[in-house]
Amino acid sequence: MKYLSLFSGIGGFELGIGNKAKCIGYSEVDKYAIQVYNKHFNHKNYGNITSIKPTNLPDFDLIVGGFPCQSFSIAGKRGGFEDTRGTLFFNIAKIARIKQPRLLFLENVKGLLSHNEGNTFATIISTLDELGYDCQWQVLNSKNFGVPQNRERVFIIGHLRGTSRPEVFPIGQSDKKIRENNKRNKPTAIYFDDSIPKAKTRRGRVMDVSGALMATFRGGLAYCIDANYYKGQNHPKKCNRTMVSNGIVYRRFTPIECERLQGFPDDWTKEIPEKQRYKTCGNAVTVNVIKAIIEKII
Repeated sequence: MKYLSLFSGIGGFELGIGNKAKCIGYSEVDKYAIQVYNKHFNHKNYGNITSIKPTNLPDFDLIVGGFPCQSFSIAGKRGGFEDTRGTLFFNIAKIARIKQPRLLFLENVKGLLSHNEGNTFATIISTLDELGYDCQWQVLNSKNFGVPQNRERVFIIGHLRGTSRPEVFPIGQSDKKIRENNKRNKPTAIYFDDSIPKAKTRRGRVMDVSGALMATFRGGLAYCIDANYYKGQNHPKKCNRTMVSNGIVYRRFTPIECERLQGFPDDWTKEIPEKQRYKTCGNAVTVNVIKAIIEKII
């Protein structure tokens, strides 16, 4: 199977897909994301999606992409299609209309479903329907796929009519099942940066101050990591708690921890400035979720 990657960021879809399909090229404009992407993948960058001529693209079977969510997000202006960022969805539709790939695999924020009383999402689905795609979708939370991050996103799978249509959704465990598993299984410390120094608690027990406390301390989860994390606007309660000798203190996630919370290997974004590491990780898809969905598609 061959796929085209759009709004590719630092390659979360690519890492999740792995060797199950071949990428014929990608589209990204952020120079820092491109720098990270090109370190890990040797794919052609078709540049800005608004400049892509679909007839110049080689044939492919699948489009993947997390199209820009700022105009759909609850945290944003909620301008929807009145916001030029929102209309970038129609560039995906244009490519799909001309190239007619068998499958679409798209991602966006949960707020897309409720924006403009549901009319925005209805417009997206009806547009795909007019292009010949039957769609299924589901909101999935990253915390249910092996990372301690509370990150809800809607995933859309489109199947070209007349082709095979595997049932992808529903996928994942129920929240009740997850709570039961969390009670039985102790979370590990793999999500925390070993470079943070250690300290002793008041009981004299040595504990890594970057240790498993976010995952294990009273069952806490990371708040959703977003592209604005590096700006320092997060309230301290949104940082992970760490235990030191005089009680609880707060600190910001390190870039490595953000990479791990999104399912990327350590130092995936090491080559770029620190604030850009936070931004690109916040804009990325959670690799674990992509892997789980791809297993149902390919």
